[in-house]
Amino acid sequence: MAKIGFIGTGIMGKPMAQNLQKAGHSLFVSTHHDAAPADLIAAGAVALANPKEVAQEAEFIIVMVPDTPQVEAVLFGENGVAEGVGPNKVVIDMSSISPTATKAFAEKIKATGAAYLDAPVSGGEVGAKAATLSIMVGGCPKAFERALPLFEAMGKNITRVGGNGDGQTAKVANQIIVALNIQAVAEALLFAAKNGADPAKVREALMGGFASSKILEVHAERMIKGTFDPGFRINLHQKDLNLALQGAKELGINLPNTSNAQQVFNTCQALGGGNWDHSALIKGLEHMANFSIRDDK
Repeated sequence: MAKIGFIGTGIMGKPMAQNLQKAGHSLFVSTHHDAAPADLIAAGAVALANPKEVAQEAEFIIVMVPDTPQVEAVLFGENGVAEGVGPNKVVIDMSSISPTATKAFAEKIKATGAAYLDAPVSGGEVGAKAATLSIMVGGCPKAFERALPLFEAMGKNITRVGGNGDGQTAKVANQIIVALNIQAVAEALLFAAKNGADPAKVREALMGGFASSKILEVHAERMIKGTFDPGFRINLHQKDLNLALQGAKELGINLPNTSNAQQVFNTCQALGGGNWDHSALIKGLEHMANFSIRDDK
């Protein structure tokens, strides 16, 4: 069983860490930002003062924080992971961050003698709790094979996409697809409801045809019931779409539908919905239409 440092025990990180504990691994957590969750400690996790101490104790160091600046601070800030790693250790960033920054971070960590994997996930809080996350990995094959038992304790669909940065690129592509599917479902339900049809019955009918999808199954139900507790927050999905649009600019390509979805998320932000589940994109469309598919008009 491995000695694992886990930095970032929030909505996603905590259940992922718990699944590693259930698989029998030893866990070390950092208290530099927040106190360690009591249930992780009760299950045997050891709380340490900062990422450096975590990296010194652990063979694998997993980072699961919100965005690129937070990853950089954890890795390279004062008492950061980079000060505690060396040969035979593997740093695994499971956050969703910039592919370009990831490549630079990987080179700096590899200069210490440690290996580096970028391994962002898809599946949300539900997948984190159920250990059914899709995990997209970038990094060398040897480090991937070493870390595979850890990934298998947290997810089901585990793919090494390529070298460092490719895992993050796959995650950005994932977030483009998810956002556009959410918008497609939201527009369809808004159209149906405004036209006098029962959106719940429309969803039921569409689930049996070519329009069926996981988004239609799960997120359409959230839209119809108005249950927008995250889940995956709109402000985090906006962050991911910003990465897509920034990357598109660097590559000289146009992502018009991604840009449009981001604008609808911006409307949700203006309504105070940055912490709503991303299925609440429909509320941005409803606001523009001055019509709700529910009774909360």
